Amino acid sequence: MIYLDNSATTKPHPSVLESFQQVSSTYFANPSSIHQLGGTAEKLLLTAKKQAADIIGIGVDEVVFTSGGTEGNNTAVKGIALEHQGRGKHIITSSIEHPSIYETCQSLETLGFEVTYLPVDENGVVSVTELEKAIRNDTILISIMHVNNETGSIQPIEKIGEIAKKYPKLFFHVDAVQSIGKVPLKLKNSGIDICTFSGHKIHGLKGTGMLYINNRTKLFPLLHGGNQEYSIRSGTENLAGSVSFVKALRIIKEREKNEHHHLLNMKNYLYDELNEMDGVEVNTPELAAAHIVNMSVPGIKPEVIIHMLGEQEIYISTKSACSSKLKDESKVLAACGYGRERTTTALRVSLSYDNTMEEMKLFIQALSKAIKQFKEAME
Repeated sequence: MIYLDNSATTKPHPSVLESFQQVSSTYFANPSSIHQLGGTAEKLLLTAKKQAADIIGIGVDEVVFTSGGTEGNNTAVKGIALEHQGRGKHIITSSIEHPSIYETCQSLETLGFEVTYLPVDENGVVSVTELEKAIRNDTILISIMHVNNETGSIQPIEKIGEIAKKYPKLFFHVDAVQSIGKVPLKLKNSGIDICTFSGHKIHGLKGTGMLYINNRTKLFPLLHGGNQEYSIRSGTENLAGSVSFVKALRIIKEREKNEHHHLLNMKNYLYDELNEMDGVEVNTPELAAAHIVNMSVPGIKPEVIIHMLGEQEIYISTKSACSSKLKDESKVLAACGYGRERTTTALRVSLSYDNTMEEMKLFIQALSKAIKQFKEAME
């Protein structure tokens, strides 16, 4: 099997599964219970928070465990909007955000909020100048993803953070679900107030994730009930999930430090080979994240190629997993200015550190063969 859909989800690391099972079996008590077993569970939760904080370089009280990217993004955007709406109802985001941001912003528009959706250039990158021009007296939030989940384009988060620092009354949220462990991102003193992470994108488990929320940021909670997670996320804590998330976080940060060149070599090989392949158009910009390559094969429905490759146990995807079953065009590629022949035939290859160069070569051979077979069948 050659698995190349790692931006949709990754295979859990064996040690992550082991930590989840061990904590579930041994430390099953409710961390809020006052007996000794509950106290032990609470200590383990705090230890996990300290470890996460140390790995990312933030304060332990700035860690909130979540169920993943969608919850994290909703908590950030709605939490800021509802808490600070008395000061303003204007939000700035981009036209290529993940559905968990884009649709959240659309939902807030029905409640009277105004959203500016910044355009992107042909590389899928927002203009820092246009972003600053969009800031108004009633702007309360800027929400921009770090790495795009379809094309791998990288946003100028550092520069946006510097702009955000000049406007202390607004908050800056970053969706780092696709970048964590692949594209470095500094949080401390960055201008970033909230940042979203997801476990299952980094060889952790589905249903795990984390929010960085800096000390000056106050959110209106989406969940009320037991005042867990500093009253931001009520509900009995998923202790095993949180511990396993931190395990996955530690492993992916180590691999980022030691194996990034391996990821980049595979991406560069794919990029060059696909650019040379007849009938293929590469949509990912050259200066993009090292783990995502997006391409179009005009004239062939993407699901045809996906199924042809799937029969050989080679797995790629179209668009993002959250919208891949919708038959519409790629909103991201359309925003980059591509025509329908490319926006409706997009395919995404997404890598992990576990992939090999041999797998890349086999994929290129299989893709070339699939395109040739399809075209011959149509003649």
